[in-house]
Amino acid sequence: MAKQLRGVIFDIDGTLIDSNDQHAQAWVDAFEQGGYGIPFETVRPLIGMGADNVLPQLTGHSKESQEGQRLAKWQGEAFKARHEATVRPFPLARDLVQQIKDRGLKLGVATSAKPEDVEKLLGIAGVADLFEVKTSSGDVKQSKPDPDIMHVALDQLGLEADEVIMIGDTPWDVAAAGKLDIPTIVFRCGGGHPDTALVGARALYDDPADLLAHFDESPLAGK
Repeated sequence: MAKQLRGVIFDIDGTLIDSNDQHAQAWVDAFEQGGYGIPFETVRPLIGMGADNVLPQLTGHSKESQEGQRLAKWQGEAFKARHEATVRPFPLARDLVQQIKDRGLKLGVATSAKPEDVEKLLGIAGVADLFEVKTSSGDVKQSKPDPDIMHVALDQLGLEADEVIMIGDTPWDVAAAGKLDIPTIVFRCGGGHPDTALVGARALYDDPADLLAHFDESPLAGK
């Protein structure tokens, strides 16, 4: 637990917006376009990691390879063309972020999303104006579960690891934060992972509305 909580670092996809299925389907679309027979059920548990991790695990190609770049490009195009329009914010996502801000805590984003997509995704969540720090895959060489993005978020917030809490929805969030001893609150609303896969989280809540309803008994209130 943080000695004195001064900031909160959020994931976006699956945490503030209901988008993980759409990202997974966009990968399936890209793999189909490239001639790979990789089903949705195989892709879905990997959502939350960046293309640098997804591509090698599923295709054997690095993100930097010509094939990897092609597949990542197709995934981004498929998401925007066919799936982004169905993404919605989770109930009371903005209310939760506003509550945290009203408590005087600094707010940062640490997401595996592409840098050009961050503002759009935060806009869908209705929270783009509330965050002072927004870090993405463009700020690091390795995405979650590597802790690089957490380092960058901490540096930009001007805080130490024992002064923040991470809020995410996947084991990759827990792992990335855990490598720096940052406690994690995890939402189940991202789907794709049973509670047993989220061992290490400080607390589990169903979604932003659930945490907001129990805010004063949560780790955000020092409990």
